[in-house]
Parts: sequence; structure tokens; C-alpha cells
Amino acid sequence: MHDTDRTFGLARREFLKKAGLVGAVGGTVLAGQAMAMPAASVEAARVEKPVVKAAAAPADVSRLPRVRQTLVKPPFLPDHEQVATTGPKTVEVTMTIEEKKIEIDDNGTKLWAFTYEGTVPGPMIVCHEGDYVELTLRNPETNMLAHNIDFHASTGALGGGALTEVNPGEQVVLRWKATKAGVFVYHCAPGDVMIPYHVVQGMNGAVMVLPRDGLRDANGNPYRYDRAYYIGEQDFYVPRNADGEYKDYESAADNMADTLEVMRKLTPTHVVFNGGQGALTGDNALKAEVGEKVLFIHAQANRDTRPHLIGGHGDLVWEAGSFNDRPATDLETWFIRGGSAGAMAYEFRQPGIYAYVNHNLIEAVMLGATAHIVVDGEWDDDLMMQVAKPGPVTS
Repeated sequence: MHDTDRTFGLARREFLKKAGLVGAVGGTVLAGQAMAMPAASVEAARVEKPVVKAAAAPADVSRLPRVRQTLVKPPFLPDHEQVATTGPKTVEVTMTIEEKKIEIDDNGTKLWAFTYEGTVPGPMIVCHEGDYVELTLRNPETNMLAHNIDFHASTGALGGGALTEVNPGEQVVLRWKATKAGVFVYHCAPGDVMIPYHVVQGMNGAVMVLPRDGLRDANGNPYRYDRAYYIGEQDFYVPRNADGEYKDYESAADNMADTLEVMRKLTPTHVVFNGGQGALTGDNALKAEVGEKVLFIHAQANRDTRPHLIGGHGDLVWEAGSFNDRPATDLETWFIRGGSAGAMAYEFRQPGIYAYVNHNLIEAVMLGATAHIVVDGEWDDDLMMQVAKPGPVTS
């Protein structure tokens, strides 16, 4: 065993000791260690890994063109074609897992996030129906925990979760075929209570699988967007100390036992977009121009939510995420189920600052689920105008 392996192995065992998780029964894997669970919960929560036999790759996959996709930080999407100009291809992506401390509100509250590529949410992957996605997933030895990835867009082996579990210092390569067009969540799913724990520490993201001929409106006509933004809604569960202040922890997963207690109450302390309060407002506000058609992809890996664009509408809404379904039109608010993603397209018709919110307004205003879109252009009085300025009440 290398010295670094021994050091991090001891650190992980020390974490387990502090959390009271050493030497107990249970099926959850924590960097190679068993995690404690009540005996009655073990059988109910355990998911047996399937026995996967090696099989020869389909002959045509090896002959497909390979395209390297450079992942970018949300709310942006990687460069992509809206309409496929070639046949199916293999889209190569690499994700490095990073356990990092982030600040999640204006009061300086800190949280150890589990991330893909260092961001909450993880980066968007874009491909077309019929393409293959080939992911290299890396878990550096400096991390404390085992991780994996479950793609809701994929088919088989727990969404890839059964084939991608990597301990610190390991990497794995997974290939899956995009058979369904739409927007889909991905997230870490190591097993048992580690599944929700990793998800609410920020370890989730989204995939967009476009139809090969692009999007279509409610009448079946081709639809092209001028911009696209990716909003990942995240619920956090931060423990408090005896004085009611949010606790800060020395290292990743030290918060686990305390966080599980907060999670059991099903009441988040924060509900934010893209990793933190204010992540998409102020200097970070999204941009658009009057007359531009903007596609918004909204993902929530854990809780139901109800997006709303204040001052606009959902011209086209793929509420359940499937691009093979006819989009709904002209919605004021739409619904995103927990564990799914949806898409909305809107053509901006007036300049100004628009608020894109979770229309549980408590969560939007008090917990942080708000984004702003700054739109430039000429004002149209026909759509709205102030007929008279505020003044004294007249009889």
C-alpha cells in the first residue's frame, strides 16, 4: 500500500469512527468501508448489483466517428448542433469528481459539496438521439468517499451506477446509448442512505438528448433557440449548532451524521439555483435580447418544483422532459418532478430584468431559488405602459 493510500484510508476510517459507522452491518459502501444502518433497514434499502457479463461491443460502434465534448460550467451548455449534420457518433466526455467546500448563501454558510467537475449542478452533456456517450469518470485519491453515476437518460445497470463505482484513486469508463430524446437528470447513487446524502450534497447534473432533426413546436414545425441556459435547483440540509448557527466542518463527510438528521425532517435549509444564493443574479444574471428565443433547462434531482418566469410565459414547455412529446404552450408556471428535468422556451418581447423563480415563493425569496435574466432591447408600449404615474388619490 502506498503511503498516500494508507493516509487516506486511515482518514476515512477516522471519519467512520466519528460517525459511529465502523464495524456495523449494512450494505452501503463508503470508500471500501461498511456503513452502519439499522438491521431492519438493511434488507429494505439494499440493492444487489447485477452480475454483468462481458460482451463484445457491437461491430458498428467501433466505426462511428468520435467527438470530444468539452464540458463547461453551468448555466452554460457545451458547443453543440441543434440539428445533427451526420449520423450517430460517440460523444467522449471526462468528469473528475471533486469534494470541495462551497459557500451557499449571502451569510457565508459553507458546505462540503460532492461535485462532478467542481460545480453544483454538474455540467450539462449534450448529444443526439442514437448517439453514444462514453464517459471517463475519475475519483482522485485526495477525495474521501466512493462515488458513481446514474444516468436517467441511459438503459441498464441502474443507469450505469452498478458499473461506475470508483473509490478514491480510481477511474472507470462507461458507454451508453442515447435512445430517448429529452432532458434527463444524472446523479451519484452509491447505495442505501448514501444515495440521498450524495444528491443533497450537490452531486447531480443533467443530460440533453436532442432529436436528430432538432426541436419542434406544438404544430410540428422546426424550432431553433438563440440561447440556452441550464438551471440546476438544489436543496441543501445544513445542520445548526446549539445557538442556531449553521455548522462548519473540517473535511468532507464529517457532516454526515448531523446532515442525515436534518434530511429526515424533509425540510431544506436552502433551496438555490446553481449551487448557491445569488449564483444567477447580480453580476451573474443571465443575458438575452428582445426577439431572442431562449431555451431554459431546469433540473431537480430530489424535490418537486414549479418554475415560473415573472413577466413572461412558457411559450413551449416540455414539462416531463421528453422531446418526443408535443410541448405545452403559453404556460404561466410548470411542474418539474423530483428526480427529473424539463425544458421551456420563451421569446423575450420586452426589455428589463425578469425573475425566474421556483413559484413556491417562500423557497424563492427566503431560501434562495431565484435567477435573473437581463434583457436588452426597445420597449413596446402596446404590450405594457404606465398610463399615469403614482400620485394623490382623486375623487
